[in-house]
Amino acid sequence: MTITTAKQQPRPQRRLLRLTPLAAAMALALPAHADWRVTPTLSTTATYTDNIDLRDDTLKHSDLVTQVAPGVTVVGRGRRLSVSASAAWHQYAFLHSTGRRTVDNQRQYNGALRGELAEDLLFIDASASRGQRSASAFGPQLSNDLYALGNRAEIETWSISPYLVQRFGNTASMQLRYTRDGVDASGRDALDGVTRRGFNKTNGESVNASLVSGRAFDALGWGLTYYRQDLESERIGDSSTQSLSANLSYRVTPRLSLTANAGYDRYDFGLGNGDEGRNWSGGFIWNPSTRTSLQASLGRHYYGQTGSLLASHRSRHTVWSVNYSDAVTNSRQQFLLPSTIDTAALLDRLFAASFPDPVERQRMVAAYIQASGLPPSLADSVNFLSNRYMRQKLLQASSAYRRGRSSAVLSLYASERIALTDSQSDSELLGSQLSSLNDNVRQRGVDASYTYQLNRRSSVIASWDLRRSHSITTGLVDHQRTLRLGLTRRYGDKVLGALELRRRSGDLGLGAGATYQENAVTASLSMQL
Repeated sequence: MTITTAKQQPRPQRRLLRLTPLAAAMALALPAHADWRVTPTLSTTATYTDNIDLRDDTLKHSDLVTQVAPGVTVVGRGRRLSVSASAAWHQYAFLHSTGRRTVDNQRQYNGALRGELAEDLLFIDASASRGQRSASAFGPQLSNDLYALGNRAEIETWSISPYLVQRFGNTASMQLRYTRDGVDASGRDALDGVTRRGFNKTNGESVNASLVSGRAFDALGWGLTYYRQDLESERIGDSSTQSLSANLSYRVTPRLSLTANAGYDRYDFGLGNGDEGRNWSGGFIWNPSTRTSLQASLGRHYYGQTGSLLASHRSRHTVWSVNYSDAVTNSRQQFLLPSTIDTAALLDRLFAASFPDPVERQRMVAAYIQASGLPPSLADSVNFLSNRYMRQKLLQASSAYRRGRSSAVLSLYASERIALTDSQSDSELLGSQLSSLNDNVRQRGVDASYTYQLNRRSSVIASWDLRRSHSITTGLVDHQRTLRLGLTRRYGDKVLGALELRRRSGDLGLGAGATYQENAVTASLSMQL
């Protein structure tokens, strides 16, 4: 499969080209006559911090940062079209000049589309995003201080994926999907503020074909899947992934099924590196009730023994989720398909009993996330910049509680990433002195937040974030801690005011005991226009 790229475009043109796939997909799907809801937004924020760029005590200084952030949210829903998109421009002003470790503006956008181009036959998915991500697992991690440059990178992604679905009566169904996507990074180096050049810009092309059994197979189910992805990189050359698998399932009882899977994987990592081998696994699917499900498997790949777990439970006032995965991946794949816990999806299950209508439930979940100050995703630090393929073991657990005036969200995670390719492709990311820092990394973390509703319009919020990263290669251990206390008050249906006290501390990711501390107070006003 051959991939060609255009010549380097001027920066404004390149930004427009990254949005072209999503715009084209939207234009194709417009005849579906979706109902549109466009909501302009505006927020203003003032933050006083005693350590604006998170340095050690000898170099830190205080500053007052004001922010104006106009934005817009677009939601379109119809029988054959679903669109969800948001964008915001953040403009900053500083009381003092802080040099190159801060920026005076920052933009974010995120959009997704799903359309039906031909009824029950041809469909399309498309997405585009831009936002900040942590460059390294070590040092201060991404927070709501988007004006800072330390350990940050701007990640831009886009994807367009048409797919064909064909049903053969009750016997089987086939899906053939083609995907074209891209990932690019810009920003500053994680530690010294120079322009980032080390994270590879990549364009991807993939084909996914599957054939699965239909309702004619009562107790015994089967499926065949083929996947191939080719990546073109500006720096380390082309790479590819191929996999072929077959699976069987046997329903022992209406609530219990046994599963088996066998296949073959082949990886070409680029730079003359690659590996391949057979894989197999066996497991079960158990659904004792409509509120509880459990899937588990145990098997072996060419890189060792592996397994998976996916469990969820919902009660009247709580939701619980636990999942474990063990697979070959890379940072690029994680940016396109995040491995974090989607906050809205978690809360959607919690709000299902109180708000049966999905549109109303989505609105209530969004309002709750805004009022509680929750991030869009939980356990968000499991990904960092790397051009290498790696074996990732990831365990995540999350829970949400809501009863009376109290609500809480808790998430825990543990991950281990072992590099499968050499460090040459990452030599420019962190500099020569720290080039092996992200080689093999173990991460642990907990995020907890509690909200108490004082009255119909006011709430008190407390949150705690603790993270630990361990470099297996260098032995460096890094800790990050954040404590937040806040008060929110709603003025009418469209205006939200908030006051927050924040304390952050941790290691700077440089070794030799370098640490930082920050105390900050933030006042903000957000409104829908």
